[in-house]
Amino acid sequence: MQPTHWRKSSYSGDGSNCVEIAATKTVIHVRDSKNAEGPQLAFQPSAWSLFIFHATADRHPHPPLAG
Repeated sequence: MQPTHWRKSSYSGDGSNCVEIAATKTVIHVRDSKNAEGPQLAFQPSAWSLFIFHATADRHPHPPLAG
């Protein structure tokens, strides 16, 4: 199933050099906003959650709950 609603970080402002994500029930899709028709990455929600934890570890001292 392809996502229909892409969003970018609120930290991106109005810039076009962003990473966008779209979530379905089973997959988190990630793409480059400059190339919306280009390749995408796909993660299981648990893997995406772990990635976000490590990417923001300086702000979140505890790992995400297993789900």
